[in-house]
Amino acid sequence: MSRALELAARGLYTTDPNPRVGCVLVRDGEVVGEGWHERAGEPHAEVHALRAAGERARGATAYVTLEPCSHHGRTPPCADALVQAGVARVVAAMTDPNPQVAGQGLARLEAAGIAVASGLLAGEAEALNPGFVMRMRAGRPYVRAKLAMSLDGRTAMASGESKWITGDAARFDVQRLRARSSAILTGLGTVLADDPSMNVRLGEDEYAGALRQPLRVVLDPRLSTPPTARMLTLPGRTLVVTACDEEEPREALQAAGADVLLLPAREDVIDLPELLRELAALEINEILLETGATLSGAMLEAGLIDELVVYLAPHLMGDGARGLFHLPGLERMEQRVALEICDIRAVGADWRVTAVVKR
Repeated sequence: MSRALELAARGLYTTDPNPRVGCVLVRDGEVVGEGWHERAGEPHAEVHALRAAGERARGATAYVTLEPCSHHGRTPPCADALVQAGVARVVAAMTDPNPQVAGQGLARLEAAGIAVASGLLAGEAEALNPGFVMRMRAGRPYVRAKLAMSLDGRTAMASGESKWITGDAARFDVQRLRARSSAILTGLGTVLADDPSMNVRLGEDEYAGALRQPLRVVLDPRLSTPPTARMLTLPGRTLVVTACDEEEPREALQAAGADVLLLPAREDVIDLPELLRELAALEINEILLETGATLSGAMLEAGLIDELVVYLAPHLMGDGARGLFHLPGLERMEQRVALEICDIRAVGADWRVTAVVKR
């Protein structure tokens, strides 16, 4: 199963919106076939492994990181393929959280006389697909906030100057976070201040040959994004989310290549939970939040940030500089936002701290 998880991770940048899945077929103590899901619409991991094994699949045990599907989607059911190949046993790391499957794949295998089991390295399998699991269970994407700060917790000088807090290695590492994300989310303030590209800038080898660019999402309550914004000239889609239904600015943005989504708002504040529901409906699994303190604070306060990836640079910017989150309601120690640090590692001259938000 550990090998199956290694194989599944090869699809980290390419399977979206599908989950990353790996499969290993073993017969008489020997691996006879391996495979992983590479791209949506193409064969699943089990099919690749069965093709590699051929007749040796008969009587084998299949170790798969996610319960084999039992429904017709872009491809036929993998459970049926395993039955037809004559495997003797299927071990799944986790059951599929997709309500269309949710135990039915294992039930179909069992009904065909195949021994089944699940739960082996389930935590590792879930960690490989946090967005898919969140979307299926909670109806919203998994939100990962990327932040860069000085050793004294500052993200920009008082003037707004912020390039560059971290070094080249950290900025390259961010490209990997973007590459695995379904969407990159920012606010209008960042667009007006930095005119960002919000795209993946990795070589073909580094990006596993994937050409997919994440959806760029801009929260723009008053529809003030300039039609000349750099991101609108780049490959990939840009979605401007607004509370403004004025025809002229909407048509100008659409003519420049943007999609515009009108959502309800209160006092020009976009309904953030509704935004995530809309993005889930677009099959967005993982969102990378790259924005300033105001939107980051609002997302955190609404309980919509699941993970923080903080790049810590070895310098000081002073107490007049800007902080990570705008959280004006925190006044007592008991109101602190609790985090669980999962990983700390050096990235060039900087440190990367990964933490999940404790609910």
